[in-house]
Amino acid sequence: MSRTALLLLADGRFPAGGHAHSGGMEAAVASGAVHDTASLEAFCRGRLHTAGLTAAGLAAAAATGYDVLALDAAADARTPAPALRRIARRLGRQMLRAARATWPCADLDHLAGHRPQGAHQPVVLGVAARAAGLTPLDAAHAAGYESVGGPATAAVRLLSLDPFDATAVLARLAGDCDAVAHSAAGAAERVAAEGVVVLPAASAPLLDITGEQHAAWSVRLFAS
Repeated sequence: MSRTALLLLADGRFPAGGHAHSGGMEAAVASGAVHDTASLEAFCRGRLHTAGLTAAGLAAAAATGYDVLALDAAADARTPAPALRRIARRLGRQMLRAARATWPCADLDHLAGHRPQGAHQPVVLGVAARAAGLTPLDAAHAAGYESVGGPATAAVRLLSLDPFDATAVLARLAGDCDAVAHSAAGAAERVAAEGVVVLPAASAPLLDITGEQHAAWSVRLFAS
């Protein structure tokens, strides 16, 4: 197993399109919910334990080799906002392109053939992790970190925050990220025997609402 592969997959410079998305941060800044380092940390912690946990569970389950089409349907059920479903599939399509170029394998080709318009991004992330020789726990770590890393980076641009302060926020969330990853990977271990119902389905209604509102903006810096 290559730890370098995990670093590559979690790197914001991996060409999977994540840099164009704020994970709800742009809408949060516009509403005043995030305005400084403390509110950034609160937002990221909340996102990690809701949307991040759900994504980590899906990614970990995909990395076990479980039926990706069933997981994609489970991701749909866990994403009630149409705008966020579209974004998840758009990001999944871009990640699939990058992953197939980086770690070519039959599993990625299978997913591309059955979901030409894109599968949900966490599912693709899990299949990519498996193709790279990583574990379900690794996939969960990558998904959990991504759920806060993107918004923190976006906040630096949106609020002109000191990048050192934003990085410190991510460092303080390290324990939470580890706990979310282990919880998600534990659920993924049960999927083969119990089905997708055991995967996390933590909701974040405010993210759903603001995601729909953000999609209707005529001018925005980020795609989501």
